[in-house]
Amino acid sequence: MTGAISPDRRRFLTAGAAVLGAAASAQLWLPGTARAAEATLPDGVFSLGIASGDPLHDGIVLWTRLAPDPLNGGGMPDAVVPVEWELAEDDRFRKPVRRGVAQARPEYGHSVHVDVRGLRPDRSYWYRFRAGGQISPTGRTRTAPHPHSRGGSLRVALASCQNWQHGYFTPYADMLDQDPDFVLFVGDYIYESTPSATAVRRHEGIGEPYTLEQYRNRYAQYKTDPDLAAVHAHTPWVVTFDDHEVDNDWAGEIPQDPDKQSHDAFVARLTAAFQAYYEHMPVRASAIPNGPHIQMYRRLEFGRLVRLNVLDTRQFRSDQVTSQEAAENPALTMLGAEQKQWLLDGLHDSPARWNLIASQIMMAETDLQIGEGKLWYYDAWDGYQVERNALLEEFADIRNPVVLSGDRHLTMISDLKTDYDDPDSEVVGAEFVGTSISSNGDQDQAAFHAEWDPRMPDNPHWKLIDAHRGYHLFDIDRDGIDAQVRVVDTVRRPTATPSTLARLRVESGRPGVRTV
Repeated sequence: MTGAISPDRRRFLTAGAAVLGAAASAQLWLPGTARAAEATLPDGVFSLGIASGDPLHDGIVLWTRLAPDPLNGGGMPDAVVPVEWELAEDDRFRKPVRRGVAQARPEYGHSVHVDVRGLRPDRSYWYRFRAGGQISPTGRTRTAPHPHSRGGSLRVALASCQNWQHGYFTPYADMLDQDPDFVLFVGDYIYESTPSATAVRRHEGIGEPYTLEQYRNRYAQYKTDPDLAAVHAHTPWVVTFDDHEVDNDWAGEIPQDPDKQSHDAFVARLTAAFQAYYEHMPVRASAIPNGPHIQMYRRLEFGRLVRLNVLDTRQFRSDQVTSQEAAENPALTMLGAEQKQWLLDGLHDSPARWNLIASQIMMAETDLQIGEGKLWYYDAWDGYQVERNALLEEFADIRNPVVLSGDRHLTMISDLKTDYDDPDSEVVGAEFVGTSISSNGDQDQAAFHAEWDPRMPDNPHWKLIDAHRGYHLFDIDRDGIDAQVRVVDTVRRPTATPSTLARLRVESGRPGVRTV
């Protein structure tokens, strides 16, 4: 079900975000709830808020992390702490559905991931946690439609690239008002860059994170943004990572600067980064890292309306190339053989009307060279030409493929084509590259268009390019996808004015995208 959030609900959720970390009154806890043995804990254990994610038709993941001193390792005792959780059909918890006790373990940063099952499909629920006599804010979540459900609609928000130092996360305030069924976040949840004295907001610490505690502190800082916390508490998220959750432009086990980071040192960094990522995301136990490896590509179903394929375009890719000739090497891979086959199988066997692909990086071509010749953006799919082109050929036999991407800090909305050298080649799908939440800050729009508009004739598949901060909002039904490019006027202040920059539509059975 779609539609804007009511003013009363917004006030409720905003107030909840504002008291993150405060101990709530024990009177709010449902009378008669079985309580675990009380532990003496510092005040403010819920400073990082709550979240939910990866909705199934009968289940959801509930998340929190106990951290009374969030920017200094968490501040918890080195002990296992019982955390009670409760899920109900109403926000006053008068109709409880599930409850239990989870163990917040120090080896996982006292994070909690509760995989609740046995729920009803396509339904809203409310949840909360309790530890050491303190109660978390109340969250709202939602399950996916029944697997055999063919009708209905789905509202999805696409977000990426939230750099703390470049600005406040003001687009999330508008996202909260738009009340999506879930948020799809396609990478760069944190940035690993060093603190800057001239930034809008300064990163914690004294340098880039390398150790587990340093990554924990960086995630904890991001979690304290009130607009981000409010959307997490209101809407389930589906997440994947890109490069900045670890190191800029890393590929496989190769860092950005291998002359400065040895292989062993980078493997240790991957291990720390992946564990911190798991500890702070509402994902299932299947994502518990195995050293420098984490299982992130996965598939989620939303009735017969949407199949969502979430990709991992970092762990299995060949190292980036730097020339056009190298980019056409057939040995290069973005996905790796196993993930590529998994994706193709899931697309060809899909019963869904819409087959969405969450790709951290842009799939459509970017030709940066004005006039004759090509100059590709090699960190994206352009740097892996043979695999990308073969995948697009497969799209010709897939029902309604739509790629949802991030990374570019720009809105770039395109037709997907089988041959970018031929403007008349077949259109096989659509791609929405979402702009950033805050990365690149408030850009000079005139300067952007002066630089990028001259490239439009060399990229006729581009339908819209823009450099405002914001996110994309999709209303999906069986007939089509109505997309809005939602933007804000600033991220340099804690509040902003939102607006709709553009509206676009993808018709079922008609590949490509058009403006409306």
